[in-house]
Amino acid sequence: MGDTTLIQGRYRLLERIGRGGMGEVWRAKDESLGRRVAVKCLKPLGAQHDQAFTRVLRERFRREARVAAALQHRGVTVVHDFGECDGVLFLVMELLEGRDLSRLLKDNGHGPLPVPDVVDIAEQVAQALAYTHEQGIVHRDLKPANIVRLADGTVKICDFGIARLGHDVGFTARLTGTGIAMGTPHYMSPEQIGGDDVDRRSDLYSLGCVLYEVATGAPPFDLDDTWAVLVGHRDTEPEPPRRRRADLPGYLDRIILDLLAKRPEQRPGDARELARRITAGRTAPAHGPAPAAPRPRTPLPAGARTTPPSWTQGGPAAGHATAGTGPRTTPPDRTGRVAALAARHHAGLSLGRLGRWEEAGDVHRAVAAEREHLLGPDHPDTLASRYEAAFALGRTGHAADALRAYKRVAEARIRVLGADHADTLAARQEMAYALGRLGRHTDAHQVYTAVLSARERTMGAEHPDTLRCRHNLAFNLGRLGRTEDAHRLAREVAAVRARVLGPDHPDTLVTRYEVAYELGRLGRWPEALATYRGVAAARGRALGADHPDTLAARYETGIALGRLGRSAEALALYAELIADRTRAQGPEHPETLRARHGLGVNLGRLGRWAEALAESREVCAVRARVLGADHPDTLVSRREVAVALCRLGRWSAALTEYRLVTGARHRVLGAGHPDTRTARDDEAHCLEQLGRATEAAELYHRVAAPHRAAAH
Repeated sequence: MGDTTLIQGRYRLLERIGRGGMGEVWRAKDESLGRRVAVKCLKPLGAQHDQAFTRVLRERFRREARVAAALQHRGVTVVHDFGECDGVLFLVMELLEGRDLSRLLKDNGHGPLPVPDVVDIAEQVAQALAYTHEQGIVHRDLKPANIVRLADGTVKICDFGIARLGHDVGFTARLTGTGIAMGTPHYMSPEQIGGDDVDRRSDLYSLGCVLYEVATGAPPFDLDDTWAVLVGHRDTEPEPPRRRRADLPGYLDRIILDLLAKRPEQRPGDARELARRITAGRTAPAHGPAPAAPRPRTPLPAGARTTPPSWTQGGPAAGHATAGTGPRTTPPDRTGRVAALAARHHAGLSLGRLGRWEEAGDVHRAVAAEREHLLGPDHPDTLASRYEAAFALGRTGHAADALRAYKRVAEARIRVLGADHADTLAARQEMAYALGRLGRHTDAHQVYTAVLSARERTMGAEHPDTLRCRHNLAFNLGRLGRTEDAHRLAREVAAVRARVLGPDHPDTLVTRYEVAYELGRLGRWPEALATYRGVAAARGRALGADHPDTLAARYETGIALGRLGRSAEALALYAELIADRTRAQGPEHPETLRARHGLGVNLGRLGRWAEALAESREVCAVRARVLGADHPDTLVSRREVAVALCRLGRWSAALTEYRLVTGARHRVLGAGHPDTRTARDDEAHCLEQLGRATEAAELYHRVAAPHRAAAH
């Protein structure tokens, strides 16, 4: 590829700015949006790979690229687009104006970076890894060249997901005769070298190697022979970095050595707690330097016991966490229990990512109880499990229980971490979300407003977490009936997210979706239609045609078409959507049935009432069986059956259906609910058409009575 290449008629390659084992990176211009981007072109496969393997690789690439595109953190490079051009797979990413750590070291004469810079890099990378590990993503090739520091000091990790792709398909070099897949030898964990399974702790080992190098000017095993480097990682204890650099803080020396523990279970098991340790060390009062405990430089015998790293140490003797007390100590016989609980906690996170929320909640509640007994009720690990248990409650429809659980977590985090700590704000923001789910939108608004103020003060107006809070506030404003305010705020958030994260980033698209929804509520359907179509197209590119978010945007596009009187187009859209929903989610999934309902509505709008009646009856029957006879969706379908019967002149049958809807809504919602009153109006209209004027008048009177009483 060269400087005349135009990829997909959109991305103009301008200048090659990097080359590696996986391919080349180019500075490019997005001709469509007029912005500068980076395009990574992966090397084409050689002739030794058959077509079946090539298809598997391409599908894996698309999946990994979607994973990378879904990551939403200021410390991770934004992926805008991906695809294939002339047999070459490519990624389009944000163009980072800065220098990677390898370049920083080179520009510094391969000398160590200033201590404040080392600490800042360590803290930011730990926070980014904490987020990505919580999404179930392991980098596998963390090294100085994959960590970039921007001009404003922001640190970003590159190549998430793609490193794993390269590992799995064998793009990287292999050690002759061993079959060991190689990353970059100076930064590989012992388990990578041994060909064992790797998890997030392998990334933490690689981070330890990176921090060792930026702190001392050289990696921990700085040898010319590749095999000697690998043996060093596997068998040799590293020299404490403070022996190479006396001004390095003691806490940072201990952190780096803990990260470089040979066995994964002896390393920090959680990057978020690692970030807390770095923050605590950075903000603690300065003390005189303390000599680092020497470590043996010879391999440990098999089965030998070692002192647990300070990471695994717990709280005071009583088991309760105390803010600001520094590293905690856990008796050696409890260390294994702490590690086992951490593994179970992450298993619960994995269950949640699979949508198995009931099981995830059971795991988190059990782990929370054991962590409370072992570490204390206010220990950060205990509160993390309580938080995840509350999240699972919310996902399983127990909003009131979730609210109570979040409130307890927030109160504890305020005591331990402070009111403005990011973890405290996260719990308070989830409280607001639960309040909204309970219909308490005024209370939710107050909490969102307070959290937003704190986020803007502590994180800045354009931090992803701040923008997420502003998005939620816009959503809640719409539910308060403040449609103009909701639309204005959503547009503002969408514009900032497009600039900061990219126009096709999932967060940007979620907010654009909300903009479209509010436009519809304002009756501005042409604009809503254009926005929904844009969101659907972007989600199709980034997430795939069958992703639930893509399908949701297509459904709303059909709604807008119908509202604009373009029912034939809506009908065609819903027919395709039903086929896609059925294939992706099954014929009885609620969203498949919602698409079928939309099809029936538009059949009626086209005057095809017999077909509309048949479709509505089928959907109503399935919804009654799957969701229940009194479920709101079932009742909406039953009302549509009645509408079709009316249009066909079958007023007696329609009256029966309307009365069933009225009775159910009266039981579930109460006599004064607007939906119940609407159902009684429908019933009265039917009675009029049947010549039963007295009954109709009496029913109209009953519907109007609450309004008259309220007026007085």
